[in-house]
Amino acid sequence: MASMKDVAAEAGVSVATVSRVLNDHPSVSADARARVLVAVEALGYRPNAVARSLRTDQTRTLGLVISDVMNPYFTELARSVEEEARALGYSVIIGNADERPDLQDHHVLTLLDRRIDGLLVSPTDGGSPLIIDTARGGTPMVFVDRWIPGVDVPVVRADGRAAVRDLVAHLHWLGHRRLAIIAGPAATTTGSERVEAFRAAMAEYGLPLPDAYIGQGDFQAESGRRVTEGFLDLPEPPEVVFAADNLMALGALDAVRARGLRVPDDIALAAFDDIPWFVHTDPPVTAIAQPTGELGRAAVRALVDRIEGRPPQSVTLAARLVVRRSCGEAAPRRQPASAEPSHESSSEPSPESSSESSSEPSSVTDRSKS
Repeated sequence: MASMKDVAAEAGVSVATVSRVLNDHPSVSADARARVLVAVEALGYRPNAVARSLRTDQTRTLGLVISDVMNPYFTELARSVEEEARALGYSVIIGNADERPDLQDHHVLTLLDRRIDGLLVSPTDGGSPLIIDTARGGTPMVFVDRWIPGVDVPVVRADGRAAVRDLVAHLHWLGHRRLAIIAGPAATTTGSERVEAFRAAMAEYGLPLPDAYIGQGDFQAESGRRVTEGFLDLPEPPEVVFAADNLMALGALDAVRARGLRVPDDIALAAFDDIPWFVHTDPPVTAIAQPTGELGRAAVRALVDRIEGRPPQSVTLAARLVVRRSCGEAAPRRQPASAEPSHESSSEPSPESSSESSSEPSSVTDRSKS
């Protein structure tokens, strides 16, 4: 990346003159200002992507580039980021990458030009050169939800591996043996982590996972629909489809209903990334929930620590399994208000409370004994 010294040499002026132009100082002649601006454009110099020590002030503004604003998970994440930033005295400018690396880089450049103090990014691919250069150039940055391996940037994320194992254990206990997954993009860390966690859990329970039961999605609803149609066309369709994000799960549900089939009578459905809508579908969807609000707040705190000179910390939180009724779970029995709940009925969360209750490995064991 071009430096301020490179711009000075190109324009035939001193580094001090370049600094004055970039900071809109009135003491620079019109000719010198024009030459510096031409050099900046020619060299692609980005003054906001260099080390913080070269900056003369703060804007109290953070940038957030999320992967897909239409995904309720990222919508909730953005809301928690904005709330925590406001509480700490910062504003937030949000860019929606729409799962496209080119849009992601466009938003990053735009935010840098706006002189943000720091950047939160959920990368849409496995390693954008622009993001890597920006991080290494000194711009305070935190990866949230997804990350780029090998880049020395704090990461705030949820670890879903234990929850995926709990899901496979739950499905095994229900009697399901043919389980399929709609995987996210392999280039994203979340896409690769979830499918590997699923593969490992299947092996632990001695369940086969043929290649035909691994469908490649892109975290969009249309890919969930397409992959599920392929599963349904197999000579031996799976008994359960596990979608590695909520939008792909909605696409899968559309595909099942388009065939005139019912969940879970004809095929069961589970999802990664719980959303409020899943409580209201028929049946309510069993899902893995991430602590989205806390992820957003922790990411802001880590970034502000970096901006204000404190050592930032990476944060890993646990996801959890939320058991509902889309995989063949028994519907909870209603009891008279005066009756004490039995062991069997209390072991299955009700649809109303299921979005707040979790299914730990011990809970699966308890149900198997009832």
